[in-house]
Amino acid sequence: MISAESPSLIAQFFAQAERLADRPFLWAKRDGIWHPTSWRQAADQTRALARGLKRLGLQPGERVILVAENRPEWLIADHAIMAAGGVTVPAYTTNGVNDHHHVLTDSGARMAIVSTTALAAKLLPAVLRAPQIEHVIAIEPMRHNQTDGGYQLHQWGTVVAQGAAHKNIPLAEPSRTSLACLIYTSGTGGAPKGVMLSHGAILHTCEGAYDVLKPLGLSDEVFLSFLPLSHSYEHTAGQFVPVALGAQIYYAEGVDALAGNMLEVKPTFLTAVPRLYENMQNRIMRGIERSGPRARKLFLRTVALGRKRMAGALSFAERIEDFALTLLVRRKVKARFGGRLKAMVSGGAPLNPEVGSFFTALGVCILQGYGQTESAPVITVNRPGQVKIATVGPVLKHTEVKLAEDGEILVRGELVMQGYWKQPRATEEAIRDGWLHTGDIGVFDADGYLTITDRKKDIIVNSGGDNISPQRVEGFLTLEPEISQAMVSGDKRPYLVALLVPDEQAAFDWAKANNKIQDLSLLARDSAFRDHLAAAVTRVNDSLSIIERVRHFLIAEETFTTANGEMTPTLKIRRH
Repeated sequence: MISAESPSLIAQFFAQAERLADRPFLWAKRDGIWHPTSWRQAADQTRALARGLKRLGLQPGERVILVAENRPEWLIADHAIMAAGGVTVPAYTTNGVNDHHHVLTDSGARMAIVSTTALAAKLLPAVLRAPQIEHVIAIEPMRHNQTDGGYQLHQWGTVVAQGAAHKNIPLAEPSRTSLACLIYTSGTGGAPKGVMLSHGAILHTCEGAYDVLKPLGLSDEVFLSFLPLSHSYEHTAGQFVPVALGAQIYYAEGVDALAGNMLEVKPTFLTAVPRLYENMQNRIMRGIERSGPRARKLFLRTVALGRKRMAGALSFAERIEDFALTLLVRRKVKARFGGRLKAMVSGGAPLNPEVGSFFTALGVCILQGYGQTESAPVITVNRPGQVKIATVGPVLKHTEVKLAEDGEILVRGELVMQGYWKQPRATEEAIRDGWLHTGDIGVFDADGYLTITDRKKDIIVNSGGDNISPQRVEGFLTLEPEISQAMVSGDKRPYLVALLVPDEQAAFDWAKANNKIQDLSLLARDSAFRDHLAAAVTRVNDSLSIIERVRHFLIAEETFTTANGEMTPTLKIRRH
């Protein structure tokens, strides 16, 4: 039940817990079995932890860094920090020691909550270099040699028990304008900046999401959470929106286990970045290639007719055939997602229309949206039954959007951040006269649907003065089954070049068929394999304008990842 009158995120959570009481809320898998935490239990633990944090000395407005994989304790810790009057600082589990040190020192956090020994191994060395940290709380039992620490290590259960024993400690009552969290943008260059988001900014998105999803008939909803909760997209869409809807949240065991978890959990909603949907499409197509000729023919015909239906061009006979294919093919596809999926939401990066139309043609509703951390994070999103797959949809409820003279998207409303932490100059550059300057370029159609055409700082201007969108070219390249990832370059140059990451499975299949060693580092230097990839690049070039064509390419010997520093934690390429 969404209430536009909710004074804060924590008030909304406690109100839902009061209403839903002993109904299951948070689910985690242990020893092969899903275990629930009820709304009442989650609320009781939240209050106890909040009082425990206050007993440790947490003062209003002080920051607490949270380093944990997606799990029930993440949500409980986040709400407890707010209930204690503090500000949550989510940190990526992929952060190294230096990344943690930057976040700790820049935010001035006084406390830290960490889940496992493995994550503590990266956090605690940074804590040692951040003398303002006084307390570290470990969710899982761990032993740590606290030599020269300067901080106290506490066990989660102990802090919760101590808080539960002091029910007389008053909890905070933040307002919509109170600072809720400090989310550090990953950034494709330079040190991450802390984005200050208020309770009202996130509630604004929750209210807008309810307005969008309401036509799907909201009742007993189930979300499967697997994107990092430190990502503003999952933080809002995968945590606070489910709370606002009174939904259950299952925490996936990991991306590798996602397909199996979907069959077990049977989610009604899934939020993910385009990269996941691209991978899903590739896996489905590889499976179809290995199937028999009849199954392959039926599947491809289903996709073709589905896409034609999207264009409103089916004949009477084709409509009958399309209905039959829904029973024969689309029903099986939906079963692979658990059978109850109402919608998949795509955000965090541009979704290739080919990928979106693929799933839509198969009867899976996919809603592409647009936003950024600075807007808490949703600005626009497609509506169920009114999807324009090549767009990011109309503007969210109670949100103002206009285009500057150069096409830059400007946003105004409660969703806009309060600014960048301790960076007034950067804040003044981003927010002018109340309008958030997104840095993205877009156009509206006659129906008010927004299309993102590029990002100002990512536009390639070649030596001939032509403006080229690298993301458009990269999107076409990665649609080829041979290519997993791509980065194109060519600023101030006469033509484009590319760095390509081969699709591992496709590369190994080629290697096996050609009696080559199944090793990407060796294949990258193999002339025959290069010719194999060159054929894919040629196919892409045939569909591009002359200035967009890739003239030369190199083959990367490893995937772009956060671990090697070639991608941000939000899976954007670090172009520099």
